[in-house]
Amino acid sequence: MGRQQRAEAGGLLGALIAAILSFVTIRGYLQYAPSQWLVSSRIFFVAAGVVAICAIVAFIAGYSRLSESWSLSRGWFVPLRRLFEVLSLSVVYGATVFLSSFVVLSVINTMIGIQLGGDYLVAIVVGGATIMGYFGYVQGELLTAKTVASLLPLFVLSGVGTAGLTTDDPNWWHNNFSQLGDNVTFAASMFNLTLVLAGVCVIIISYFAVYELLASHQQYVTWRHRANLPIDPSEIDDTVEEASAEADADPDRPSGEELPARLVNEKSTRVSHFRLRTRILMVLLALSGISLAGVGVFRYTPHPLLHDLCARGMMLPMCLLLISLPWLAPQLSKMVFITSDLVLVIISVYGIMWVQGQTTLTNVEAITWILFMAWFIVFSRQVAALEADRVYAQLKYDGSSGEAIESRLSPNK
Repeated sequence: MGRQQRAEAGGLLGALIAAILSFVTIRGYLQYAPSQWLVSSRIFFVAAGVVAICAIVAFIAGYSRLSESWSLSRGWFVPLRRLFEVLSLSVVYGATVFLSSFVVLSVINTMIGIQLGGDYLVAIVVGGATIMGYFGYVQGELLTAKTVASLLPLFVLSGVGTAGLTTDDPNWWHNNFSQLGDNVTFAASMFNLTLVLAGVCVIIISYFAVYELLASHQQYVTWRHRANLPIDPSEIDDTVEEASAEADADPDRPSGEELPARLVNEKSTRVSHFRLRTRILMVLLALSGISLAGVGVFRYTPHPLLHDLCARGMMLPMCLLLISLPWLAPQLSKMVFITSDLVLVIISVYGIMWVQGQTTLTNVEAITWILFMAWFIVFSRQVAALEADRVYAQLKYDGSSGEAIESRLSPNK
Protein backbone atom coordinates (compact mmCIF):
# COMPACT_ATOMS: atom_id res chain seq x y z
CA MET A 1 0.00 0.00 0.00
CA GLY A 2 1.05 3.57 -0.66
CA ARG A 3 1.16 6.37 1.87
CA GLN A 4 -2.34 7.65 1.17
CA GLN A 5 -3.90 4.20 1.42
CA ARG A 6 -2.00 3.41 4.63
CA ALA A 7 -3.23 6.67 6.14
CA GLU A 8 -6.84 5.80 5.29
CA ALA A 9 -6.46 2.30 6.72
CA GLY A 10 -4.89 3.68 9.89
CA GLY A 11 -7.74 6.18 10.15
CA LEU A 12 -10.31 3.39 10.10
CA LEU A 13 -8.45 1.57 12.88
CA GLY A 14 -8.22 4.80 14.87
CA ALA A 15 -11.97 5.36 14.43
CA LEU A 16 -12.75 1.87 15.77
CA ILE A 17 -10.52 2.28 18.83
CA ALA A 18 -11.89 5.78 19.51
CA ALA A 19 -15.49 4.48 19.32
CA ILE A 20 -14.82 1.75 21.89
CA LEU A 21 -12.88 3.95 24.31
CA SER A 22 -15.34 6.86 24.11
CA PHE A 23 -18.33 4.56 24.71
CA VAL A 24 -16.74 3.05 27.82
CA THR A 25 -15.61 6.45 29.12
CA ILE A 26 -18.86 8.39 28.69
CA ARG A 27 -20.98 5.49 29.97
CA GLY A 28 -18.83 5.19 33.06
CA TYR A 29 -18.93 8.94 33.61
CA LEU A 30 -22.73 9.16 33.42
CA GLN A 31 -23.09 6.21 35.77
CA TYR A 32 -20.49 6.98 38.43
CA ALA A 33 -19.91 10.77 38.37
CA PRO A 34 -21.12 12.73 41.45
CA SER A 35 -24.37 14.66 41.04
CA GLN A 36 -22.69 18.11 40.91
CA TRP A 37 -20.86 16.97 37.78
CA LEU A 38 -24.06 15.93 36.02
CA VAL A 39 -25.29 19.44 35.21
CA SER A 40 -25.41 20.21 31.50
CA SER A 41 -22.39 22.52 31.19
CA ARG A 42 -20.09 20.10 33.03
CA ILE A 43 -21.43 17.10 31.14
CA PHE A 44 -20.75 18.89 27.85
CA PHE A 45 -17.30 19.87 29.10
CA VAL A 46 -16.43 16.24 29.83
CA ALA A 47 -18.06 14.98 26.62
CA ALA A 48 -16.11 17.48 24.50
CA GLY A 49 -12.97 16.49 26.38
CA VAL A 50 -13.50 12.81 25.53
CA VAL A 51 -13.85 13.65 21.82
CA ALA A 52 -10.78 15.93 21.96
CA ILE A 53 -8.62 13.32 23.70
CA CYS A 54 -9.51 10.72 21.07
CA ALA A 55 -8.64 13.23 18.35
CA ILE A 56 -5.32 14.16 19.99
CA VAL A 57 -4.20 10.56 20.49
CA ALA A 58 -5.12 9.67 16.89
CA PHE A 59 -3.38 12.80 15.59
CA ILE A 60 -0.17 12.12 17.51
CA ALA A 61 -0.17 8.47 16.37
CA GLY A 62 -0.57 9.49 12.74
CA TYR A 63 1.90 12.36 12.86
CA SER A 64 4.64 10.60 14.80
CA ARG A 65 4.49 7.19 13.17
CA LEU A 66 6.88 7.93 10.31
CA SER A 67 9.15 10.36 12.10
CA GLU A 68 12.88 9.66 12.07
CA SER A 69 13.64 12.23 14.77
CA TRP A 70 13.16 10.10 17.87
CA SER A 71 16.62 8.48 17.92
CA LEU A 72 19.62 10.13 19.52
CA SER A 73 21.81 9.58 16.45
CA ARG A 74 21.73 13.34 15.74
CA GLY A 75 21.94 14.42 19.37
CA TRP A 76 19.39 15.00 22.11
CA PHE A 77 18.20 18.36 20.76
CA VAL A 78 16.53 16.89 17.63
CA PRO A 79 14.07 14.55 19.44
CA LEU A 80 13.45 17.23 22.08
CA ARG A 81 12.57 19.79 19.39
CA ARG A 82 10.40 17.24 17.62
CA LEU A 83 8.58 16.50 20.88
CA PHE A 84 7.89 20.22 21.31
CA GLU A 85 6.54 20.42 17.77
CA VAL A 86 4.29 17.39 18.21
CA LEU A 87 2.89 18.74 21.48
CA SER A 88 2.41 22.20 19.94
CA LEU A 89 0.45 20.86 16.98
CA SER A 90 -1.57 18.69 19.35
CA VAL A 91 -2.54 21.78 21.36
CA VAL A 92 -3.82 23.49 18.20
CA TYR A 93 -5.67 20.41 16.98
CA GLY A 94 -7.04 19.28 20.35
CA ALA A 95 -8.19 22.74 21.42
CA THR A 96 -10.01 23.20 18.12
CA VAL A 97 -11.80 19.86 18.43
CA PHE A 98 -12.68 20.49 22.09
CA LEU A 99 -14.22 23.92 21.53
CA SER A 100 -15.98 22.84 18.33
CA SER A 101 -17.47 19.81 20.11
CA PHE A 102 -18.62 21.93 23.03
CA VAL A 103 -20.37 24.50 20.84
CA VAL A 104 -22.07 21.73 18.83
CA LEU A 105 -23.36 20.11 22.04
CA SER A 106 -24.59 23.50 23.27
CA VAL A 107 -26.48 24.12 20.03
CA ILE A 108 -28.04 20.64 20.11
CA ASN A 109 -29.03 21.18 23.74
CA THR A 110 -30.73 24.45 22.74
CA MET A 111 -32.77 22.58 20.13
CA ILE A 112 -33.86 19.42 22.00
CA GLY A 113 -33.33 20.34 25.66
CA ILE A 114 -33.21 17.76 28.46
CA GLN A 115 -33.65 14.84 26.06
CA LEU A 116 -29.99 15.26 25.10
CA GLY A 117 -28.99 13.32 28.23
CA GLY A 118 -28.55 9.56 28.46
CA ASP A 119 -28.42 7.51 25.27
CA TYR A 120 -28.59 10.54 22.96
CA LEU A 121 -25.49 12.03 24.54
CA VAL A 122 -23.65 8.71 24.41
CA ALA A 123 -24.48 8.33 20.73
CA ILE A 124 -23.32 11.87 19.92
CA VAL A 125 -20.06 11.48 21.85
CA VAL A 126 -19.27 8.08 20.32
CA GLY A 127 -20.10 9.39 16.86
CA GLY A 128 -17.94 12.49 17.34
CA ALA A 129 -15.04 10.48 18.76
CA THR A 130 -15.25 7.99 15.89
CA ILE A 131 -15.16 10.75 13.29
CA MET A 132 -12.31 12.59 14.99
CA GLY A 133 -10.38 9.35 15.55
CA TYR A 134 -10.50 8.80 11.81
CA PHE A 135 -9.75 12.34 10.68
CA GLY A 136 -7.22 12.90 13.45
CA TYR A 137 -5.05 10.02 12.28
CA VAL A 138 -5.39 10.83 8.57
CA GLN A 139 -4.70 14.54 9.05
CA GLY A 140 -1.78 13.76 11.32
CA GLU A 141 -0.10 11.50 8.77
CA LEU A 142 -0.89 13.77 5.80
CA LEU A 143 -0.52 17.09 7.62
CA THR A 144 0.13 20.23 5.58
CA ALA A 145 0.62 23.86 6.52
CA LYS A 146 -2.75 24.76 4.96
CA THR A 147 -4.51 22.34 7.31
CA VAL A 148 -2.92 23.95 10.36
CA ALA A 149 -3.78 27.45 9.16
CA SER A 150 -7.41 26.47 8.56
CA LEU A 151 -7.86 25.30 12.15
CA LEU A 152 -7.40 28.71 13.79
CA PRO A 153 -10.62 30.48 12.67
CA LEU A 154 -12.72 27.43 13.54
CA PHE A 155 -11.07 27.35 16.94
CA VAL A 156 -11.63 31.03 17.75
CA LEU A 157 -15.21 31.11 16.47
CA SER A 158 -16.06 27.99 18.48
CA GLY A 159 -14.64 29.39 21.71
CA VAL A 160 -16.22 32.84 21.44
CA GLY A 161 -19.48 31.31 20.24
CA THR A 162 -19.57 28.97 23.22
CA ALA A 163 -18.98 31.86 25.61
CA GLY A 164 -21.72 33.91 23.96
CA LEU A 165 -24.18 30.99 24.10
CA THR A 166 -23.59 30.26 27.78
CA THR A 167 -23.14 33.75 29.26
CA ASP A 168 -25.65 35.02 31.83
CA ASP A 169 -25.09 38.65 30.75
CA PRO A 170 -27.21 39.24 27.60
CA ASN A 171 -26.06 42.87 27.35
CA TRP A 172 -22.30 42.27 27.38
CA TRP A 173 -21.96 43.44 23.76
CA HIS A 174 -23.05 46.99 24.69
CA ASN A 175 -19.61 47.55 26.26
CA ASN A 176 -16.79 45.46 24.78
CA PHE A 177 -15.58 41.89 24.42
CA SER A 178 -13.64 42.10 27.68
CA GLN A 179 -16.94 42.25 29.57
CA LEU A 180 -17.76 38.77 28.26
CA GLY A 181 -14.78 37.42 30.21
CA ASP A 182 -14.89 39.81 33.17
CA ASN A 183 -16.29 37.46 35.84
CA VAL A 184 -15.81 33.93 37.16
CA THR A 185 -18.74 32.21 35.43
CA PHE A 186 -18.32 29.24 33.13
CA ALA A 187 -18.90 31.40 30.03
CA ALA A 188 -16.27 33.92 31.12
CA SER A 189 -13.77 31.15 31.83
CA MET A 190 -14.46 29.64 28.40
CA PHE A 191 -13.94 33.03 26.73
CA ASN A 192 -10.67 33.69 28.56
CA LEU A 193 -9.44 30.16 27.86
CA THR A 194 -10.21 30.68 24.18
CA LEU A 195 -8.13 33.87 24.10
CA VAL A 196 -5.21 32.20 25.87
CA LEU A 197 -5.23 29.17 23.58
CA ALA A 198 -5.76 31.38 20.50
CA GLY A 199 -2.66 33.37 21.45
CA VAL A 200 -0.70 30.15 21.89
CA CYS A 201 -1.97 28.90 18.52
CA VAL A 202 -0.86 32.11 16.79
CA ILE A 203 2.64 31.64 18.21
CA ILE A 204 2.75 27.95 17.23
CA ILE A 205 1.51 28.50 13.67
CA SER A 206 3.89 31.46 13.33
CA TYR A 207 6.79 29.20 14.30
CA PHE A 208 6.01 26.75 11.51
CA ALA A 209 5.29 29.51 8.99
CA VAL A 210 8.58 31.31 9.63
CA TYR A 211 10.50 28.04 9.47
CA GLU A 212 8.94 27.35 6.07
CA LEU A 213 10.09 30.76 4.84
CA LEU A 214 13.61 29.82 5.91
CA ALA A 215 13.35 26.33 4.38
CA SER A 216 12.19 27.71 1.02
CA HIS A 217 14.93 30.34 1.12
CA GLN A 218 17.55 27.67 1.83
CA GLN A 219 16.35 25.55 -1.08
CA TYR A 220 16.53 28.41 -3.56
CA VAL A 221 19.94 29.45 -2.22
CA THR A 222 21.07 25.85 -2.74
CA TRP A 223 19.99 25.92 -6.37
CA ARG A 224 21.71 29.27 -6.88
CA HIS A 225 24.84 27.89 -5.21
CA ARG A 226 24.84 24.92 -7.59
CA ALA A 227 24.49 27.30 -10.55
CA ASN A 228 27.63 29.14 -9.38
CA LEU A 229 25.74 32.41 -9.04
CA PRO A 230 26.71 35.04 -6.46
CA ILE A 231 25.41 34.37 -2.93
CA ASP A 232 25.76 36.24 0.31
CA PRO A 233 28.29 34.11 2.28
CA SER A 234 26.15 34.47 5.41
CA GLU A 235 23.37 32.53 3.64
CA ILE A 236 25.52 29.41 3.16
CA ASP A 237 25.02 27.13 6.15
CA ASP A 238 25.43 23.39 6.77
CA THR A 239 22.00 22.62 5.28
CA VAL A 240 22.84 24.37 2.00
CA GLU A 241 26.27 22.72 1.80
CA GLU A 242 24.83 19.26 2.49
CA ALA A 243 22.02 19.71 -0.04
CA SER A 244 24.44 20.93 -2.70
CA ALA A 245 26.88 18.09 -2.03
CA GLU A 246 24.08 15.50 -2.18
CA ALA A 247 22.81 16.92 -5.46
CA ASP A 248 26.27 17.09 -7.03
CA ALA A 249 27.01 13.48 -6.02
CA ASP A 250 23.91 12.15 -7.79
CA PRO A 251 24.58 11.76 -11.53
CA ASP A 252 20.85 11.58 -12.31
CA ARG A 253 20.16 15.06 -10.98
CA PRO A 254 20.53 18.07 -13.30
CA SER A 255 23.33 20.53 -12.73
CA GLY A 256 22.62 24.03 -11.55
CA GLU A 257 22.94 25.36 -15.10
CA GLU A 258 20.16 23.00 -16.27
CA LEU A 259 17.66 24.24 -13.71
CA PRO A 260 15.04 26.76 -14.89
CA ALA A 261 16.12 30.36 -14.44
CA ARG A 262 13.13 31.16 -12.24
CA LEU A 263 14.43 28.69 -9.63
CA VAL A 264 17.97 29.96 -9.36
CA ASN A 265 16.89 33.61 -9.61
CA GLU A 266 14.03 33.48 -7.10
CA LYS A 267 13.76 36.96 -5.57
CA SER A 268 14.13 35.87 -1.93
CA THR A 269 17.72 34.80 -2.66
CA ARG A 270 18.67 38.35 -3.58
CA VAL A 271 17.34 40.23 -0.57
CA SER A 272 19.75 41.35 2.13
CA HIS A 273 19.52 40.38 5.79
CA PHE A 274 16.97 37.62 5.09
CA ARG A 275 17.44 35.86 8.43
CA LEU A 276 17.18 39.14 10.33
CA ARG A 277 13.90 39.86 8.57
CA THR A 278 12.43 36.50 9.47
CA ARG A 279 13.47 36.91 13.10
CA ILE A 280 11.73 40.29 13.27
CA LEU A 281 8.67 38.74 11.62
CA MET A 282 8.62 35.98 14.23
CA VAL A 283 8.97 38.48 17.08
CA LEU A 284 6.05 40.60 15.85
CA LEU A 285 3.83 37.54 15.35
CA ALA A 286 4.81 36.20 18.78
CA LEU A 287 4.10 39.53 20.47
CA SER A 288 0.64 39.58 18.86
CA GLY A 289 -0.03 36.09 20.18
CA ILE A 290 1.31 36.90 23.65
CA SER A 291 -0.84 40.03 23.84
CA LEU A 292 -3.93 38.08 22.82
CA ALA A 293 -3.22 35.44 25.46
CA GLY A 294 -2.60 38.19 28.03
CA VAL A 295 -6.12 39.55 27.51
CA GLY A 296 -7.45 36.18 28.63
CA VAL A 297 -4.98 35.75 31.49
CA PHE A 298 -5.57 39.18 33.03
CA ARG A 299 -9.27 39.91 33.50
CA TYR A 300 -10.17 43.60 33.61
CA THR A 301 -11.68 43.76 37.11
CA PRO A 302 -8.68 42.51 39.14
CA HIS A 303 -5.98 43.59 36.63
CA PRO A 304 -7.18 46.68 34.70
CA LEU A 305 -3.70 47.98 33.85
CA LEU A 306 -2.32 44.67 32.63
CA HIS A 307 -5.53 43.93 30.75
CA ASP A 308 -5.48 47.26 28.93
CA LEU A 309 -1.74 46.92 28.26
CA CYS A 310 -2.33 43.61 26.47
CA ALA A 311 -5.59 44.62 24.75
CA ARG A 312 -4.38 47.96 23.42
CA GLY A 313 -0.71 47.11 23.24
CA MET A 314 -1.32 44.31 20.75
CA MET A 315 -2.19 46.93 18.14
CA LEU A 316 1.47 48.02 17.98
CA PRO A 317 2.99 44.71 16.77
CA MET A 318 -0.04 44.09 14.55
CA CYS A 319 0.26 47.45 12.80
CA LEU A 320 4.04 47.17 12.49
CA LEU A 321 3.59 43.72 11.02
CA LEU A 322 1.05 44.85 8.43
CA ILE A 323 3.05 47.95 7.45
CA SER A 324 6.47 46.27 7.20
CA LEU A 325 5.34 42.98 5.62
CA PRO A 326 6.78 43.81 2.14
CA TRP A 327 10.21 44.19 3.77
CA LEU A 328 9.86 41.29 6.21
CA ALA A 329 8.60 38.70 3.70
CA PRO A 330 9.31 39.98 0.17
CA GLN A 331 8.69 36.57 -1.41
CA LEU A 332 4.97 36.74 -0.70
CA SER A 333 2.47 37.77 -3.35
CA LYS A 334 1.78 41.48 -3.90
CA MET A 335 -1.90 40.74 -3.24
CA VAL A 336 -0.96 39.88 0.36
CA PHE A 337 0.65 43.29 0.75
CA ILE A 338 -2.44 44.97 -0.71
CA THR A 339 -4.62 42.96 1.67
CA SER A 340 -2.48 44.09 4.60
CA ASP A 341 -2.89 47.74 3.61
CA LEU A 342 -6.64 47.26 3.22
CA VAL A 343 -6.90 45.75 6.70
CA LEU A 344 -5.07 48.75 8.15
CA VAL A 345 -7.38 51.19 6.38
CA ILE A 346 -10.55 49.45 7.56
CA ILE A 347 -9.33 49.23 11.18
CA SER A 348 -8.37 52.91 11.11
CA VAL A 349 -11.77 53.93 9.75
CA TYR A 350 -13.58 51.97 12.46
CA GLY A 351 -11.29 53.45 15.12
CA ILE A 352 -12.15 56.99 13.96
CA MET A 353 -15.86 56.11 13.95
CA TRP A 354 -15.58 54.85 17.55
CA VAL A 355 -13.84 58.05 18.68
CA GLN A 356 -16.64 60.05 17.07
CA GLY A 357 -19.29 57.94 18.82
CA GLN A 358 -20.65 56.38 15.63
CA THR A 359 -20.01 52.77 16.70
CA THR A 360 -19.27 50.73 19.82
CA LEU A 361 -15.92 49.49 21.06
CA THR A 362 -17.29 45.95 20.73
CA ASN A 363 -17.72 46.48 16.98
CA VAL A 364 -14.21 47.89 16.66
CA GLU A 365 -12.71 44.95 18.56
CA ALA A 366 -14.76 42.47 16.55
CA ILE A 367 -13.82 43.89 13.15
CA THR A 368 -10.16 44.21 14.19
CA TRP A 369 -9.81 40.59 15.22
CA ILE A 370 -11.91 39.23 12.39
CA LEU A 371 -9.69 41.05 9.91
CA PHE A 372 -6.46 40.09 11.69
CA MET A 373 -7.48 36.42 11.82
CA ALA A 374 -8.46 36.59 8.14
CA TRP A 375 -5.10 38.19 7.34
CA PHE A 376 -3.28 35.57 9.44
CA ILE A 377 -5.03 32.79 7.52
CA VAL A 378 -4.10 34.42 4.20
CA PHE A 379 -0.50 34.79 5.39
CA SER A 380 -0.31 31.16 6.58
CA ARG A 381 -1.83 29.81 3.38
CA GLN A 382 0.59 31.89 1.30
CA VAL A 383 3.47 30.34 3.20
CA ALA A 384 1.90 26.91 2.68
CA ALA A 385 1.71 27.67 -1.05
CA LEU A 386 5.43 28.50 -1.00
CA GLU A 387 6.05 25.08 0.52
CA ALA A 388 3.94 23.34 -2.11
CA ASP A 389 5.72 25.18 -4.94
CA ARG A 390 9.12 24.33 -3.51
CA VAL A 391 8.30 20.64 -3.13
CA TYR A 392 6.88 20.55 -6.67
CA ALA A 393 10.05 22.17 -8.00
CA GLN A 394 12.19 19.64 -6.13
CA LEU A 395 10.24 16.75 -7.61
CA LYS A 396 10.08 18.09 -11.16
CA TYR A 397 13.43 19.79 -11.67
CA ASP A 398 15.75 18.49 -8.99
CA GLY A 399 14.89 14.81 -9.08
CA SER A 400 14.51 14.76 -5.29
CA SER A 401 11.67 14.12 -2.91
CA GLY A 402 12.62 16.85 -0.51
CA GLU A 403 14.92 14.87 1.77
CA ALA A 404 17.53 17.60 2.10
CA ILE A 405 15.34 20.56 2.98
CA GLU A 406 11.86 19.81 4.27
CA SER A 407 9.00 21.60 5.90
CA ARG A 408 9.03 21.50 9.68
CA LEU A 409 5.57 19.91 9.41
CA SER A 410 6.92 16.92 7.48
CA PRO A 411 6.17 13.75 9.49
CA ASN A 412 9.29 12.15 8.03
CA LYS A 413 11.68 14.57 9.73
